[in-house]
Amino acid sequence: MSSAFKPPALDVSPIHVVATIFYKSDSPSHFVPHPDASPRTTTDALPSASLDGLKDGAVPTENISAYPLEPPTPGPSPLDHLYGSYVSPSCLNDFFNTLAQIIPGLQQETVRSRKLEKSKFCRVVEVTFPLPSATTVTVETLRRHEAVSRFEREWNVEAVFQIDNVYRRYKRFAVFDMDSTLIQQEVIDEIASLIGVEAQVSAITAAAMNGELDFEASLRKRCALLKGVPSTVWETLKPRITLNEGVADLIKALKRLGFKTAVLSGGFTPLTGWMGSQLGLDYAYANHLVVSEDGQTLTGELTGEIVHAQKKRQHVLEISEQEGIPLDQVICIGDGANDLPMMGVAGLGVAFHAKPKVQMQAPARLNSKSMLDLLYLFGITKEEQEELLR
Repeated sequence: MSSAFKPPALDVSPIHVVATIFYKSDSPSHFVPHPDASPRTTTDALPSASLDGLKDGAVPTENISAYPLEPPTPGPSPLDHLYGSYVSPSCLNDFFNTLAQIIPGLQQETVRSRKLEKSKFCRVVEVTFPLPSATTVTVETLRRHEAVSRFEREWNVEAVFQIDNVYRRYKRFAVFDMDSTLIQQEVIDEIASLIGVEAQVSAITAAAMNGELDFEASLRKRCALLKGVPSTVWETLKPRITLNEGVADLIKALKRLGFKTAVLSGGFTPLTGWMGSQLGLDYAYANHLVVSEDGQTLTGELTGEIVHAQKKRQHVLEISEQEGIPLDQVICIGDGANDLPMMGVAGLGVAFHAKPKVQMQAPARLNSKSMLDLLYLFGITKEEQEELLR
């Protein structure tokens, strides 16, 4: 008597992870430009053979350090050039092999992929896979693993890992930093450029955003340099403020999905409030600069509570509670070290074109051209995005 047929074991893992893989088409990571790279993209140049002491690369030199013995090491091979400048089947197969190195017992039949663009040369793909109950691997492990980092460099992609549950797909509250996140500028740097202290202010700003200086102390130090600036400076600055690409469309789409929105800025209330109003945001918090008694100039001092890192975090917690929105349904987006605490309490924190230290520490990072790409993290396809924006 033949043995009874045994159906394949079903995957009953309680935890699934979704990796959203973005192909970075306009930011080549190696020497040969991508065929679809934008004209503005820069690439590393190989050293010239005609340096000091070399004539057409043929005459001996005593300056051996100037001789181009070999080109600089480009790192992992650019596999996207061989297999396609998009998220190709070979890229996805290599991603499974990368996961299998990290997650013991992962079976290929339990891994699913879904294109988020209909194009044959799809730029964004979701890959969903289980985490076996016996494994010690977590989403955080995957985000920080060297094998994943190498895969990203080889294929010129970024992978954002999330627990795949209903809260991942149905966020309800989006929180943004302002300077260098919603807008392209750092407002205090723009003010400084008007009065000729840009270099001093920019140096302090960069150190603070990289977490090298205490934010509140550095903010007060920068503000002190603005003493005597006309109080009409905000109207002067408004024409110089430009949104980052995709911001207006993203906010429009989020509002149509019923999101609450907020901007929490370490900048200043006149511009933050104006920008919040322009975009139709529900909440806007920033710092208050003191104006002289005659109302003509800034004193270089601050009044009221400082919107530093912990205050941003507190605002996220308070607004979420006030609106009755679980933190799992909150997404926070920023670029500086002072945004990390609010990212840490949200269901998803995204470092968007962030400082290097922030990209290393944030729950997720994204360096795509348009902020509208954040919608892919909710599983919203390109075609669905277009429908939201009609």
